[in-house]
Amino acid sequence: MPRYVAFLRGVMPTNLKMADLRRAAEEAGGTAVRTLLASGNVVFDAPSRSEAAVTRALEAAIAARSGRAFRAFVRRQADLGTLVAADPFASLPLPAAAKRIVTFLASPPDPPPALPVEHEGVRVFALSGREVLTAYLPHPRGPVFMTLLERLFGTEATTRTWDTVRKCAAG
Repeated sequence: MPRYVAFLRGVMPTNLKMADLRRAAEEAGGTAVRTLLASGNVVFDAPSRSEAAVTRALEAAIAARSGRAFRAFVRRQADLGTLVAADPFASLPLPAAAKRIVTFLASPPDPPPALPVEHEGVRVFALSGREVLTAYLPHPRGPVFMTLLERLFGTEATTRTWDTVRKCAAG
């Protein structure tokens, strides 16, 4: 039975309790369910189906349980493990203070933007299927990287730190 990771957009402890997320994943057919951090990350085993089918079942179970809709971006944990093992950030000459993030897209952009793109300390350097790899330096105006990512890829996406992705790949 494959293990999946779901990253939910817009979840925080004030709008969806992790216990409710865990129960929703179980109601969607997941077993060995584990939430990670309090920001809408859930890891679970499920019968082998398409990521789209797993996503639909999880989103429906969350909506039924919480009365709220949250967009889920589901990946096979093994695929995340491959990404983490490749460590695409390792070969980049990044400043020590640079934050490394991965943005999960619902589908690959068509056409994909020309990369890399650099703006105000943000470097969007690679698109690999439905994952966008970005590094940024903290900015006095706040998360300017989100504005750039939404301009390039739209809002059907959610972003996690590289450390969170590593934890989910191991979870």
